[in-house]
Amino acid sequence: MKADIKGMIKLGAILAAFAVVACVMLAFVYDGTSAIIAQRQQDDLDAALKELFPDAGRFEKIDGLASHDNTVTIEESYAAYKNDKIMGAALRVSRSSYSGLIISMVGVTASGHITGVKILEHSDTPGLGANAASPSYFVDRPNAITFYGQFAGKHAKEPFDVKDDVIAITASTITSHAVSSSVKAAGLAVHEWLANEEVDAVTSASREEEK
Repeated sequence: MKADIKGMIKLGAILAAFAVVACVMLAFVYDGTSAIIAQRQQDDLDAALKELFPDAGRFEKIDGLASHDNTVTIEESYAAYKNDKIMGAALRVSRSSYSGLIISMVGVTASGHITGVKILEHSDTPGLGANAASPSYFVDRPNAITFYGQFAGKHAKEPFDVKDDVIAITASTITSHAVSSSVKAAGLAVHEWLANEEVDAVTSASREEEK
């Protein structure tokens, strides 16, 4: 009986030792993997920002932008600068789509025009909603305009109505609405923020003159 108890204790100690070693190894793997993932995400972000504002000299993270569409969440915002002047801003926005969240990066100029849209993440159906991010899915093939490419040049105050103003993805109305509303929400948020920034700048200049 005592031998059995000792054997069980020994077995338990061995299993505990294996568990500790496994946990330590997993921790090392997680640390290494998380660093790689974080770097990859940063590289993707930098590439998206540069794609939306190729002439920008630098980008600065900003706060205070609000979405007036309660279905669209502003995740992150970045002001684009050229020669210390704000060219516009790029917003990372998310919205519920057919199979989950669809996350996009939207660039908006100081005049309120969309510079472009980059679909960063989605889980919609391949061949259908996934075409929102496809560089080979054209809504205007003769002019090589993709679904996400059709938003470039539109003003934030345009309707962005799917079918009337935005060409929908075939058999994927939900995804089309998700992207379209995300772009409009981002456009209006940047347009409003830049208008307030201009007011703040004018107010600050007036105060300096009064001094």
